[in-house]
Amino acid sequence: QLQFVESGGGLVQPGGSLRLSCAASGFTFDYYAIGWFRQAPGKEREGVSCISFSGATTNYADSVKGRFTISRDNAKKTVYLQMNNLKPEDTGVYLCLACTVATLKSLPWSRWGQGTQVTVSS
Repeated sequence: QLQFVESGGGLVQPGGSLRLSCAASGFTFDYYAIGWFRQAPGKEREGVSCISFSGATTNYADSVKGRFTISRDNAKKTVYLQMNNLKPEDTGVYLCLACTVATLKSLPWSRWGQGTQVTVSS
């Protein structure tokens, strides 16, 4: 039902910023909370942030609080992640998935897309 295309990743120095975009297709976009997850080699997948269908409520992993901001534009069917003060440990493939805001977990039916690579290195 929902398909996502992530973009905006790249190579950035520590302390730099990136803005990721998640473009969704499907007629039920507004019914779901959507979030960002990341996967790094040798590490488990981590829920980074999740935003409710209305955008009224959000949740963030402790490791990114104060540095990342999630937002969504339902008219454009797009979810954004503004990442500031990036750290090397933020490196990974960032993926968009339907999620539960309170738990920062993906819904079991939400399928992984291609993702976008974020590399933070000096």
